[in-house]
Amino acid sequence: MVDLTPLIRIEGGTFRMGSNEFYADETPVHEREVDAFELEQHPVTTEQFAAFVEATGYVTVAERPLDPADFPGADPADLVPGGLVFTPTSGRVDLRDWRQWWRWGAGASWRHPFGADGPDALAEHPTHPVVQVSFEDASAYAEWAGRRLPTEAELEYAHRGGLDGARFAWGDDETPDGEVMVNRWQGHFPYETSVGWAGTSPVKTFAPNGYGLFDVAGNVWEWTTDYYTPRHIVPGTEAEAVDAGARPNLLAAASAEPGSRIPRRVLKGGSHLCSPEYCLRYRPAARSPQADDTATTHIGFRCARTAG
Repeated sequence: MVDLTPLIRIEGGTFRMGSNEFYADETPVHEREVDAFELEQHPVTTEQFAAFVEATGYVTVAERPLDPADFPGADPADLVPGGLVFTPTSGRVDLRDWRQWWRWGAGASWRHPFGADGPDALAEHPTHPVVQVSFEDASAYAEWAGRRLPTEAELEYAHRGGLDGARFAWGDDETPDGEVMVNRWQGHFPYETSVGWAGTSPVKTFAPNGYGLFDVAGNVWEWTTDYYTPRHIVPGTEAEAVDAGARPNLLAAASAEPGSRIPRRVLKGGSHLCSPEYCLRYRPAARSPQADDTATTHIGFRCARTAG
């Protein structure tokens, strides 16, 4: 039996959520109050997820047959189980087109993140964060563990580690004394990385933040329970004043990409694929949308628990 990740108690408080410096969806900066909660010290690892699968027989979304209704216009022959796999390009490409470096990996799953014939993550990277997990998969693990997934506000508050308003989880200087503080892309994205990790790194490789939390930036994006919105919905404003019963359904529908019925959630923390020249999102305020059914080689999660 693999032990669950230790929980760190995060005392509640008020902080400045968001940023006006970088991307529009991080705005507006506003005060947000968070109640005390507990958060896992690091993302769930491959060996921890394997213990869950062994105990429950759970089959992840990436391993299930695809529903053609979710992919209008797609050739049914192409709808085989799998996930999105990062594939470096041979040289410079248009960074506005993410399809240049992402491909559908047939047979990709948490056990074989790069495809059915790829490396066995449990054998080779047991202490790396588990990847190729969808929102449903992460939620199922959390329920099994007697925990839950965190909200966006909880993760941002925790990622800041007490440094309210700082650009990064360790302060305003991205590379203090020239040191790269997180597992992020080092080199020219998406074709050259000569130093650092060419993928995920073992959890706890880099120093913890002020709350004793590891991997709060870089390594893997982390799922939250919040539906994605193109700007923050500030509590107490007119934008939030929607009927409480209808609001979750309205936000779920509004979060989906045009032409899709799959809701999108907020991811936090950035990943090993974030690059200063393309994706400066290894910051507490940064956020990214991802469809609930999506599994990739750079998305993982950690669990939370409401404080008693």
